[in-house]
Amino acid sequence: MSYLSLKDIIKIYPNGFHAVHNFNLDVEKGEFIVFVGPSGCGKSTTLRMIAGLENISKGDLFINDVRANDKGPREREIAMVFQSYALYPQMSVYDNLAFGLTLQGVDEDVIEERVLKTAKILGLTDYLDRKPRALSGGQRQRVAVGRAIIRKVGVFLMDEPLSNLDAKQRVTMRSEITQIHRETGATTIYVTHDQTEAMTMADRIVVMKDGYIQQIGTPYDLYFKPVNMFVAGFIGEPPMNLLRTKLEGSCVTIGTNKLDLTKIIDAATLKKYDGKELVFGFRPEAVKLENEENNDPSYEISCTSELTELLGDNTNVYVNIEGVQAILKIDPHDTPETDIDIKFYIPYKNVYLFDKESEEVIPTQFSVK
Repeated sequence: MSYLSLKDIIKIYPNGFHAVHNFNLDVEKGEFIVFVGPSGCGKSTTLRMIAGLENISKGDLFINDVRANDKGPREREIAMVFQSYALYPQMSVYDNLAFGLTLQGVDEDVIEERVLKTAKILGLTDYLDRKPRALSGGQRQRVAVGRAIIRKVGVFLMDEPLSNLDAKQRVTMRSEITQIHRETGATTIYVTHDQTEAMTMADRIVVMKDGYIQQIGTPYDLYFKPVNMFVAGFIGEPPMNLLRTKLEGSCVTIGTNKLDLTKIIDAATLKKYDGKELVFGFRPEAVKLENEENNDPSYEISCTSELTELLGDNTNVYVNIEGVQAILKIDPHDTPETDIDIKFYIPYKNVYLFDKESEEVIPTQFSVK
């Protein structure tokens, strides 16, 4: 059995609200797992059930092959880092790091050794005598992480630990937490609503919506092989363009552009979905402004450029396809003028199709295996 295992976990509150539905996940020792999804999707509730801060309504939680449902938080050998730093303001950084070990009755020499080692890993050696109020937000968060890793427990849980930091600090702390994980080899479950954090930090990602798991996979899997429209639209920045259309015969129409789907799906699939509403998807960065038909067979789309956003390494171009809106992410040197007619090209291999009713992906002959 995996080091941490959740079997058919359900959370129902006394008022009848069903927060988490049939959650199943096996986590191997040393994995870095990220729960991601919009606010209210159940990710923090699931984390709190693992920690023992919320009761499990139904299902089983196993930690190191031992059922943990009825164990208290202290018995589960779990350390948690909260969204708020939760530091003791009257204590120095040294004492904040040492506090948990002191409560456990650990020998003072061992405490000092662990504190100094943890401070070195986190770059806090020069701040051990300072109180939290004298630290920056990023430094306080490092202390909070240090209080967790110093205990040498089996599982580390982190509930949106970077949400109180500014953009620059978040980037720095992302890399620091990833490096700490590599050095400690700790089994870590990390909760965030930020898909960039999930993509850059995780070994595997659990995408949640309305209390249900939508997909579990590596960052590569979620980006290139989304199983449904929600995952396709949630992962990626800007999000995937998802354009509603209808399959008539062998073609769909986007604006005034008629696209022949025999180029990407087989006859049996065409027959199955004939007359049904589909969603035509493509990522903003997958498009080209020049036709490379010989090397990369593509669909041609006529549209009007409406707005451009220069971001330095790329430009977001907002286009209107006869009333249908889309975003293109292109090289800044190719940025078109606004309010002009342009064409862009979507390689067949970069097209995603979804069943509008079920929202599930329809495999194409170019689908990533």
